[in-house]
Amino acid sequence: MNFEYKHLLPADFNDNSKVWIYQSSRLFTISEALQIEDILHELVKNWKAHGALVKGYANLFFGQFIILMADEAATGVSGCSIDSSVRIIQQIEKQFDVDMFNWQSLAFIVKDKVQIIPRQQFNYALENNFITPQTLFFNNVVTNKKELEGNWIIPVSESWLKTKIKTAV
Repeated sequence: MNFEYKHLLPADFNDNSKVWIYQSSRLFTISEALQIEDILHELVKNWKAHGALVKGYANLFFGQFIILMADEAATGVSGCSIDSSVRIIQQIEKQFDVDMFNWQSLAFIVKDKVQIIPRQQFNYALENNFITPQTLFFNNVVTNKKELEGNWIIPVSESWLKTKIKTAV
């Protein structure tokens, strides 16, 4: 699988554009992905903050990650606009029977595929060489476009998980 993604991000968005990453508990089918793309297109088309259209971006990456972005240099997002985007993600959860809010699931690239493991099994995965400090990790805690471009898919040893490596090995 090709894990290049930066060319898919909007070039005209400010580096400080707000980013939210939602990781699905499973890979979406092609049919589901096409439906999700339509849902995300509608979100961006109608996304508003205090009546003003949000300069937004939404896309499904690698069949498993939904990335939302709002260029706050153009229009600031508000609690209501964030809530509306969360409702769309909740709708996707319900419609496709997936979990999009489980922050205890970690995603890695193993054997050229996205692999999800529960956070509590991270040490076991390290000890048994399922993952290594060099394994690529989806760092879903990035908060802006610049971080998304440079720190989303990074080796475990460069992520917030690095402190867990010493205790596992």
